[in-house]
Amino acid sequence: MFEELSGIVVETLKISLLVMVMMIVVDLLNVLTRKKLRTFFREKKKLVQYISASFIGALPGCIGGFTNVSLYVHGIISFGALAGSMIAVSGDEAFVMLAMFPQEAVILFVILFVIGVAGSYIIDYTVKKFQIKTCDNCTEMVVHEHTHGVKHYIKEHVWAHIIKKHLIRTSLWTFGALIIVHIGMKYFDLSSFTSEYKIVFLFLGALVGLIPESGPHLIFVTLFAQGLVPFSVLLTSSIVQDGHGMLPMLSYSLKDALKIKLFNFTIGLILGLILFLAGF
Repeated sequence: MFEELSGIVVETLKISLLVMVMMIVVDLLNVLTRKKLRTFFREKKKLVQYISASFIGALPGCIGGFTNVSLYVHGIISFGALAGSMIAVSGDEAFVMLAMFPQEAVILFVILFVIGVAGSYIIDYTVKKFQIKTCDNCTEMVVHEHTHGVKHYIKEHVWAHIIKKHLIRTSLWTFGALIIVHIGMKYFDLSSFTSEYKIVFLFLGALVGLIPESGPHLIFVTLFAQGLVPFSVLLTSSIVQDGHGMLPMLSYSLKDALKIKLFNFTIGLILGLILFLAGF
C-alpha cells in the first residue's frame, strides 16, 4: 500500500511541476499582451472576435477565461464570443491533460477551439433571433488592472496567484482523482463499471461541468487517461466546464453566467451524444 501511495505522490509531483512551468509561461504572455488585445478586438469584426476569443480561451489555464470576461464586460466582445470562448476553455485541467496525454490533449484543444468558434456564431444568432437580453449591467461593471514591476509579478502573480491559488488546488485535485481511480480499479472493478455504463459518465461529465471550479473535471481526465471512458465523455465535460473562467462573470452578472452555462451544457450534451453514438 505504501509503495502504491508513494507512486501516486510521485506522479502527482511530476504533473504539478509541469503544470507550474506552463502556468507561469501562459500568465506571463497574458501580462505582456493584455493591452494589445483590447486594441486588436476593438478594430475587428465579429468573425475575428469569435476566432480570437476562442483561441484565447483554448490556451491552457483560466487566464483566457478571465481575459475574455474582462473584454465582454467592457463591451469589446459579444455575448456569443464569450460563451463560445468558454467552450474552448479547459481551465487548469488543460495543464494536467498536457502532462498526462499530450497528443490527445492538443487534439482536444483544437476540437474545442473549432466548436467554440461555431458555438459563438450559433449563440449570437440565437440571442438575436429570440431577443434574449444580455449584459444588462455592463455599464456598471468595472475591472481594475494595474501594471507593476518584476518583484510585484513574482509575489502577486507567481506566488499568491499561480502557486497558492491554482497550483496547490490543482495538485490536490490531481492527487485525489488518482487516488479515486486507483481505489476504484483495485477494490470496485471500476473498469467493468465504466465499460457497462459509459453513457452515465457522459451525463455525469456534463453535470459536473456546470460547477464553476477547476478540479472536479480532473476525475474524468483521469478516467480517460486510464482508458476507462471514451473521448466523447471527456469532450462533453470539457465543453461544459470552464475551470475558474466563469467565476468573475458570476460576480459581474449572474444572469449572463447562467445563460452561458445553459448554452454550453446543451451544446456539450448534443455533441457528446453524437460522438458517443458514433463510437468515440
